[in-house]
Amino acid sequence: MRASKVLLVFRKDWREISRNWQVMMPIIMVPLLFTVALPVIVTLVPELVNVPTSSTAFLELMLENLPAQLQSQLSGMTESQVMTYVMLLYFFAPFFLIIPVMASSVIASDSFAGEKERKTIEALLATPITDGELLLGKALVSFLPSVAVTAASFLLYSATVDLLTYRTFGKLLLPNLNWVVLIFGLTPIIALASVGLTVIISARVRGFREAQQISAVLIVPIIAMLLAQASGALIFGVPVVGGLTLVFALIDFLLFRLGVRLFRRESILSQVG
Repeated sequence: MRASKVLLVFRKDWREISRNWQVMMPIIMVPLLFTVALPVIVTLVPELVNVPTSSTAFLELMLENLPAQLQSQLSGMTESQVMTYVMLLYFFAPFFLIIPVMASSVIASDSFAGEKERKTIEALLATPITDGELLLGKALVSFLPSVAVTAASFLLYSATVDLLTYRTFGKLLLPNLNWVVLIFGLTPIIALASVGLTVIISARVRGFREAQQISAVLIVPIIAMLLAQASGALIFGVPVVGGLTLVFALIDFLLFRLGVRLFRRESILSQVG
């Protein structure tokens, strides 16, 4: 596999994608919602409207099932502090798995299906590069921006949380080990899985919107993780994040192998019309 050919595909796709606001807008707006709006709502709205934290049923259920080590961290805190601490440091963690999946799937959906709509796929498929080089180049143009957006979102989220909560807790809550492992360990692996599956889908459907709609199913496992954590059945600590990272690493390997095996230039060209 030749790195120069992979980078050639990467640069070509990035020039086109970076000028497409249909692709770029959700990548910008969704992270802003998670990194700024959610922390502000959790820390400021309860105080402004004087809503008792005990009325939040799902939070009560989550607190009842927390590990003993985490419950000891919460001892001595007021109800408001407990809600803020658990929501910002634990409950919102799965939302940051949505960012790389969303960003990578939107870009990857455009990788093949978008080129079919723009009638530029024929020239690309005619270039003297291998199927693996072509798939890897398109995977990188989806993977690298999604990882960069996720890392930037985490830094903004950490700054927002610390700014809003320092007076309440007297210390900086983020970053901590759980979040570092989550952001720099699990999210890149999940992004790769999202890229691999979406590129396969995108190569086999006719249009960008069709590929994007099908790839939306990738959000379902993350929603399941969110519900599991809300019920206390799953807590995003280092052991859980490490285990998920290994599982998704295996999925990444299998998806790339499957993508190379299923990729057929002739079938892609037959879909252009």
